[in-house]
Amino acid sequence: MKNEPRIDADEVLGGIVEWVSIESPSHDAKSVNKVVDHVEGQFKDLGLKLERIPGRDGFGDILEAKTPWGEGKGILVLAHLDTVHPLGMIEKELKVRREGDSIFGPGIYDMKAGGYIAYYALRHLIRQGKRTKLPVTFLFIPEEEVGSPTSRSRIEEAARGHKYALVMEPGRDGDKVVTSRKGVGRFTLSVKGRAAHAGVRHQDGRSAILEMARQIERIEGKTDYARGITCNVGLIRGGTGVNVTPSECVADVDLRVPSQQLAEEMTHWFLNLEPIGKDVELTVEGGMNRPPYQKDAGITALFEKAQAIYREIGKELHDVPLTGGGSDGNFTAALGIPTLDGLGADGKGAHAIDEQIYYSSLVPRTYLCTRLLETLE
Repeated sequence: MKNEPRIDADEVLGGIVEWVSIESPSHDAKSVNKVVDHVEGQFKDLGLKLERIPGRDGFGDILEAKTPWGEGKGILVLAHLDTVHPLGMIEKELKVRREGDSIFGPGIYDMKAGGYIAYYALRHLIRQGKRTKLPVTFLFIPEEEVGSPTSRSRIEEAARGHKYALVMEPGRDGDKVVTSRKGVGRFTLSVKGRAAHAGVRHQDGRSAILEMARQIERIEGKTDYARGITCNVGLIRGGTGVNVTPSECVADVDLRVPSQQLAEEMTHWFLNLEPIGKDVELTVEGGMNRPPYQKDAGITALFEKAQAIYREIGKELHDVPLTGGGSDGNFTAALGIPTLDGLGADGKGAHAIDEQIYYSSLVPRTYLCTRLLETLE
């Protein structure tokens, strides 16, 4: 049986590097679509049914690829083709290179390696003359890194027609996958005060920045590690000149919560914030961007199937404790679809200038994905 196809780490790596070499920042639709073109061609060669949904609001296209076989509800495979890195990183801090077990490149860990592994897994089955028991739909998302604003409805629509969701986000800390994630909220606070000359009529002014500073202390004070709540005021802008009492100030807040109950509680709290100082106006807009992804019986059963597959190669699979990072898996899990996330390559440095995957993880991770596609029923 020397001719039987095997999962070849160098071949997997070569394909990943091709994807990584096409830089694709979320807000650059043209660049993202170059990767979409490449991936579309590869799936076309496998004989899958393709649908490409044109991008909108300045984002790239959504690509859907379906196996021509299988009836009923199947497997939804989710991956995103955008990265957080600006164009040109591949020439500077994130040159594609290998150092020992580590291979570096923009978006290689989050998450082009995972997306390619899913493609390779299906191709590997087809090469062996095998078919999956269930139909499989691959959905490639163009703007996950900014919250999937144009893709969410398509992801949810697809999820409702499927029995399982496999999310190819990066693997974690060795042989670990993701079975729960916090929900993500985004809120914008706007304060209106009153401008005045800071030297001549200081008493007439009402500082919007002072009011915002008080609100920031109040918001950051809602962080509660014991309950799993974090609030981060990440952006702030205001004022027109150093000698003018600032009449306007705006701040953007990131909220993370582990449960739907806390999502509702904190959303209500944010939207009902009142001014602290006198003669100032405060408005708050926003809400939950990604619902919490909570480990339930369906997710536990799917994870146990993955554990059994990993034991076939003599390895033990674990899941990470609840993670604060959101993904498109939040959308599928919130609909009650058993969702297994973090199935991509292991590595480290997501969003950083040392972003890397580990060569040693490529065969085990590809094997896991291949066998999940092959055995789920």
